[in-house]
Amino acid sequence: MTSRQYDPRDPLIRPFPRRSDAPGVPGVSSRLSGTAAHVTLAGADWLASASPFPRSVHALWIDCPASPVVLPCGVAFDVVSAPALFGRRVLDRLWEKGPGSGPVAAQRGRLQLFAAPGTAQRLPALLGWEEWARAMPPLLCHGTGDTVTVPPLYPPGPDEPAPPVSRWVVAPEVRHPWLPNAEALLWACVRVARAEAGSPLAELPRRTKGRAPEPAL
Repeated sequence: MTSRQYDPRDPLIRPFPRRSDAPGVPGVSSRLSGTAAHVTLAGADWLASASPFPRSVHALWIDCPASPVVLPCGVAFDVVSAPALFGRRVLDRLWEKGPGSGPVAAQRGRLQLFAAPGTAQRLPALLGWEEWARAMPPLLCHGTGDTVTVPPLYPPGPDEPAPPVSRWVVAPEVRHPWLPNAEALLWACVRVARAEAGSPLAELPRRTKGRAPEPAL
């Protein structure tokens, strides 16, 4: 099946560069490439590994490759869901100033950022200590015991009348993708909140006693 890039005019989608094999980041190559339009076989293996029955997930994709599937969180990944506009700005921050991102999906007006397991538990705790959290829209954190709907493996054909409600922005490409942790997502969110408020501190690191130091994003 051929791949195609989504229309960059789509308010939720535009190509993002992917950092591959960056030093210290497992599973990332040394070249920069555009966003994958479809999930690779290795990426599908990674997604299926989230399920206790990965063969059943693969069987479902063989029968219905254009259908979204529901997968549990907490094993292969957690998911942080943000309103589309705020989520896109966070994604911009991660790529422009930081280490990049893991897979990202658009789902019914929200952006789902796939994160390291444990993020769903740690991020709300960090936000509880962060004064700029009040300037952020509600973030939904999905971890152990939760499930999320992931987009189909392949993008829709060119004859589709409208973009699908569930689609990949950054599709999984490798068997063990790098995933941001709670700290990386927190400080990307804080920078976006500061920038939206017009704060001159938007580009400055924040270090407060009793709080994890800001990673070098």
